[in-house]
Amino acid sequence: MFSKLALRNVRRSFRDYGVYLLTLTFGVCLFYTFNSLDGQGAMVYLAKNGNPIVEAIMMIMDIFSVFVAAVLASLILYADRFLLRRRKRELGTYLLLGLSQGQVSRLLFLETGLVGLISLAAGLALGAAASSGMSALTLSMFEIDMSGMLALTFSPRAAGKTVLYFGIIFLLVMAFSGAQVSRAKLIDLIHGERKNEILRPRPLGVAVLQFVLGVLCLAAAYAILLLFGMALAIAVPFLCFPMLGLGTLGTLLIFRSLSGFVMKFVQGRPGLYFKDLNVFTLRQWIGKVHTTYLAQTVVCILLLLAIGITASSLGLNATLTAMTDGDAPFDITVQNQSGDTELIDFDALLRERGIDPEGALAWRCDALFYYNDEAVTGYENANTALRVSDYNALMARQGKPAYSGPLPSEYIVFGSQISTGNLGLDCTIIPDEMAEQLEPRRQVWSADYAGEIKGETEDRLLQLIWPLSERLSLRVETRLSIYADMMGSKILALFLGLYLGFTFLLAAAAVLALQQLSQGADNTRRYAILRRLGAEEKQLKRSATQQVALAFLLPLVLALVHSAVGMKAANDIIFSVGKVDSAASSLITAGVILVVYGGYFLATALACRRMARNA
Repeated sequence: MFSKLALRNVRRSFRDYGVYLLTLTFGVCLFYTFNSLDGQGAMVYLAKNGNPIVEAIMMIMDIFSVFVAAVLASLILYADRFLLRRRKRELGTYLLLGLSQGQVSRLLFLETGLVGLISLAAGLALGAAASSGMSALTLSMFEIDMSGMLALTFSPRAAGKTVLYFGIIFLLVMAFSGAQVSRAKLIDLIHGERKNEILRPRPLGVAVLQFVLGVLCLAAAYAILLLFGMALAIAVPFLCFPMLGLGTLGTLLIFRSLSGFVMKFVQGRPGLYFKDLNVFTLRQWIGKVHTTYLAQTVVCILLLLAIGITASSLGLNATLTAMTDGDAPFDITVQNQSGDTELIDFDALLRERGIDPEGALAWRCDALFYYNDEAVTGYENANTALRVSDYNALMARQGKPAYSGPLPSEYIVFGSQISTGNLGLDCTIIPDEMAEQLEPRRQVWSADYAGEIKGETEDRLLQLIWPLSERLSLRVETRLSIYADMMGSKILALFLGLYLGFTFLLAAAAVLALQQLSQGADNTRRYAILRRLGAEEKQLKRSATQQVALAFLLPLVLALVHSAVGMKAANDIIFSVGKVDSAASSLITAGVILVVYGGYFLATALACRRMARNA
């Protein structure tokens, strides 16, 4: 009987469970996706090549998964408390009908288990698809051949870990629900919906003072961060703790001051205050801000962490990509360091082994570096000399301008842009005809592969080239090998940032959604009274939407201000190792916020409008 009743309650109250189920499903999906890294294409590629960073990445993800599980557990317990608050009258009715508190607790136990099974199944299915999509994303970002690595896979290890962690969380929720019902009094359950919060007016002077103090605290925290930099401000305790304390205190004071500050401000404009249902909307919103400013502060900090971590990880990932691209302008570079004694005819070598250079390679360049002779070039500092035609060919392939200065050139230090991998040669550019007066020193052969499956071409080339190292001193650098060396850092920066960013964003959005749904449920009786007094349907819906918009937008606006300052300090650190594409990372972060945070806002606004309509 209890199983049927629990199933019917979940099905009948699906709208009440909607945000709860959505949060649970997203949480399971998030947890599974980032714990299934060992089966994703990029990690498989690293493991296959024996990269030791794979174990380090998985260990770090396991450690942070415990923290994420604790955050999600707190969020789910908060959501369960919201559901119990909405169902107080229903639970009291069960007691009036003769059920014992133990039987009601058993009913809640079954309902929680059923909701947990549904969310686990849906979250794991969604997580498997998300894991495959993330695998394709990382493989495409790292420019690795994706054939054979994009199959939809299911990780038993990640699934077992997800079931274990969320099973413990659901057991805690069941125990918490049972304890709440066993301690509740019947009179409190029956009349729980009629308990109103007391709005204690605060003098305008106090509110203004709190607002000014909050702004000053934030300004001081920003000054410490910008003057000393994020690395120093976080590493040094006597700078870190005051900065964090001032920032948190300033955020709290601003939200605490809103209840008196905004009310007086709007009341001073009667045309706005008495328009439509603005009186009702403002009083309801301020009544909640007055008593939930701590929650608003927590939500703002969660949003700050979500925005800052996500944008910083994306920016750092773009920086690492740019650094890697700079080190690997060509697919392969072979440096014959024995070029002063023997040169290699690469085209002939390929044809002897049945490889057509024209078909296998999209571009190739065989350049000679010569011993510098001061009597010929006029420069004594350079170790080697390079013909201007070879230099221009290498630059043209990268889309860079040809050399247009005087010949021979001034002493030039070449970096990695002239080859894949750093040559470590200092040289001067000479006219082609001058090379006839110099002795060859090294042979540098660079090429780009043709076609999409570049890994197979590289394997065939390496099988031909490595046997030559038995008699020649060769140095081989490939784009794929450089990408593999950098890939571990990219995965750690990107995945860990997204993991924590999504977790904090989900927590912030869910807390606000549950708060507003709770307030919408409390307002149903008030909406009914307004309707009897002649309020129009569209006015009620607009009032419900405006309350949700104010609750969602205010923490987001202040979090964006915090994030702008934090990202400025973070970018100063990232910029020290490379160029930051802050515009791209900000746009992607804005898209993530729009999808997740905006989705919760839309779902909450629609639910509150429906409550107002059905009141």
